This record gives sequence, C-alpha cells and structure tokens, in this order.
Amino acid sequence: MNSIKGLIFDFDGLILDTETPEYEVWCDIYSRYGSALSIEDWALCLGSSPEAFDAVGNLQNLTKLALDQAALRQEHRIRSLELIERASPLPGIVELLSYARKANLPVGLASSSKRNWVEEHLKRIKLEHFFDCIFCQDDVAEVKPAPDLYLLALEYLHLTSRDAVAFEDSPNGITAAQRAGIFCVGVPNPVSRLLITDHADMIVSSLAEFEPHFLLDIIWAEMHKNHHHKEIPKI
Repeated sequence: MNSIKGLIFDFDGLILDTETPEYEVWCDIYSRYGSALSIEDWALCLGSSPEAFDAVGNLQNLTKLALDQAALRQEHRIRSLELIERASPLPGIVELLSYARKANLPVGLASSSKRNWVEEHLKRIKLEHFFDCIFCQDDVAEVKPAPDLYLLALEYLHLTSRDAVAFEDSPNGITAAQRAGIFCVGVPNPVSRLLITDHADMIVSSLAEFEPHFLLDIIWAEMHKNHHHKEIPKI
C-alpha cells in the first residue's frame, strides 16, 4: 500500500490538450507565409507563460513582412479555441481524479495559465469539483519553470514535497515541480512528446495505461528507488 498523501496536476496539455490545437493552428498560419514554426521555438512557452514566445513576432522576423499582428493573433485565438472547446479530458485523468477523491487524497492544480482560462475549461469539462486548490499565473510573481505555483499548492494542501506527486507534460512544468522538491511524473502529449522530458522522475505514455490505484503504487515504488545513475523508467 502506497503512502502518497496528495496529487498536484498541471492543466494545459495534461488535463486538457490545449497545446496541440494551438501549435497546429500556428503551424498552418506559418505555412501560409512559406515558413515553419519549430517545436523547439514553441516549446519556450509550453508549461510557461504565453509571453515566453511571441509567435507573430517570430513569423515577422522570418518573413521580413509587415504583418497585421493583431489580426493574426485574433485568427489564431478563434481557430484554436474552436478546437479546444470540442476537446475532452485526456485519457485516464477523470479516473485518476475520481480515485483520489474516493481515497480522500488532497488534489491541487498548478497552472502557468490565467485563472479565468483554467476555470472556464474545468467547468466546461465538469472537473472543477475535484480540486481542493487551483493556483494560476495570477497568483505568483513567476510562473513555471519557477517552483512558485507548486510551493503554493503544497502549502495550501498542508503537504511536504516528499509526500506529494506532480503530473506534468512539458519540460518547463517538470522542472518547476522538481525545483519544488516534488517527484514528477511526465505524461507527454502529442506536442510535448517531441520535446525532451526525460528529466522527469518517471514517464508514462498515458494515465489510462493502468488502474489509478496500481499507477499510484508504481509511482510510490519509484519514489523510493535511487534514480542516480539509472535510466528514467518509461512505462
């Protein structure tokens, strides 16, 4: 029986795949101008603030054209939101949240996005009631990869870093959890799968691969192994 005392989740790309639509729409816009948006450039803002990478400014630098930046941002916002609003929670997330609630495990959410974005989508997919606390960009001076969001969640949930597990999809998010001293499970989505996430303490390809209680038992076992000089487990 494991003794994990609380779970903390990222939002974008982990609970709801907002990242694939946003990246794909930008890629389509870039291609219209004969350019390409590299995943490495896009990765700058994954799990962090949208301000970490200026997609339109980057396109303007690549094309040397005088673009209508406001119009392109509006087009991207409308097209990507249409796709996101049709999206369902990622596989396994509802089952894991439901299990945590039944097991009386405190559950927090730590997101670099704005609060209204996170809460509106959580309400739409009917998951907001699973979270004991939600901390967002609005609540901290620095978003991920800084540890601030995770430190706030630990404090609110009355957890020590060694008692909690974080679930993240992006390199920035994984780094943030680890800087807070929390064991981090990487769950890459179709976009973040293209990035380097092997600094996670453990990687699973999907939260739906195992029953929640079994998944948490595996995580607990990995938390108590020595990860030095050994390969990161990929399950």
